[in-house]
Amino acid sequence: MAQGTDTAQTNQADNKPVPESFTLDHTTVKAPYVRLIDVEQGPKGDEISNFDLRLVQPNENAIPTGGLHTIEHTIAVTLRERIPGYIDCSPFGCRTGFHLLAWGRPTPHDVAVALKESLEFIAYKATWDDVPAHDIKSCGNYRDHSLFTAKEWAKKILDEGISADAWDRSQVV
Repeated sequence: MAQGTDTAQTNQADNKPVPESFTLDHTTVKAPYVRLIDVEQGPKGDEISNFDLRLVQPNENAIPTGGLHTIEHTIAVTLRERIPGYIDCSPFGCRTGFHLLAWGRPTPHDVAVALKESLEFIAYKATWDDVPAHDIKSCGNYRDHSLFTAKEWAKKILDEGISADAWDRSQVV
């Protein structure tokens, strides 16, 4: 299990499960980073890894929804191409990054490299033709996309560098 995590925590007052992200001290992490939250094992032994892909520093910044939405749609394909066992990548409501789920045990370093490559694609190569499902038939909020904003934020994140450690700014190459 990753530093600072405990997915089995419960609220002692009412014995309800508490999501791991609610117990993470958001003031100690150093974004952008990839952090393994936990590996859950299913009843048949299958493993699912849950990652925190934090693109901006919590409580200091947030990616505007149009840009985050466009990043989400684009990395739904680019990460799927780069991470064996990719299941899903969903945005945080706070707009600071994504949860990534994958079968098996990809390493934070491998996920960080895949994220970096995906953001490089968005920042420097992507056109509207590369953004999947951004029309009225295939998106639930098709008007809320911005390739310009996605590109600008991808460049900013890449300039800061992506770490495979939430508490250390050693960047992946």
